[in-house]
Amino acid sequence: MSPKEVKRQECIVYSRVVGWLTPTKNYNKGKASEYLDRKTFKIKK
Repeated sequence: MSPKEVKRQECIVYSRVVGWLTPTKNYNKGKASEYLDRKTFKIKK
């Protein structure tokens, strides 16, 4: 199959905000900017 024939499927990213899972593609301009500024943390056991 050539690269032009490859079909792609949209990947929807969800974010948890105050207990609700929301697709990030639905964010307004301000919320999208805030989402990009977030940092993730790993908790050590």
